[in-house]
Amino acid sequence: MRILTISDEVVPAIYSLNIKQRFADVGLVLGCGDLPYYYVEFIVTMLGVPCFYVHGNHDSAEIQDNGQTVNDVRGAVNLEGRGVYHEGLLIAGLGGCLRYKPDSANMYTEAEMMRRVWRLVPWMLFNFYRHGRYLDILITHAPPFGIHNGPDYPHQGFRAFLWLMQRFRPRYLIHGHIHLSYGYDSGVKTVYEQTTVINTAGYRLLDVDVQPDLIKG
Repeated sequence: MRILTISDEVVPAIYSLNIKQRFADVGLVLGCGDLPYYYVEFIVTMLGVPCFYVHGNHDSAEIQDNGQTVNDVRGAVNLEGRGVYHEGLLIAGLGGCLRYKPDSANMYTEAEMMRRVWRLVPWMLFNFYRHGRYLDILITHAPPFGIHNGPDYPHQGFRAFLWLMQRFRPRYLIHGHIHLSYGYDSGVKTVYEQTTVINTAGYRLLDVDVQPDLIKG
């Protein structure tokens, strides 16, 4: 399956009437936060494929031209703090970044993010029993600690993600938050344990083989 992953930056080549020609073979969209809702809705509408996403630290309610307040992407599935089984892929989402402002939405302390990870554990254990693996893809906004991190505290990653990768071995962790246009030179693709970590700031195309289920009786 070809997956379009997006975050942080509106890309003119995507926000274009030619999107269907350029990305005709995309079967799924994964959003990693800090994007205008109208942009994600445009992608979903034009490509006509499912979309799962998480929030970034800058995401907030948007007021439409008609005065309506929108808090989520319409036509897509908010995967914050939960998982889904989609066409043979086990996908979970944990948005937000390290808390650097008090009382701000979509920011978490390390302990708070670890609790969010723990809430996914029963679902991942069930996956291992039912499908023979815990997790295929984790989408996040912030990176794992020490991988693709920026130089300042707000752009550091979570240690909780390292623990999750060590214990539950997802095939991919896809994150945003680290803008390459800001001059950060921290890499875009790193293998940690058995997980390929990808910085999707802007966009990436990812070809993922759907693994057959191992159903245990």
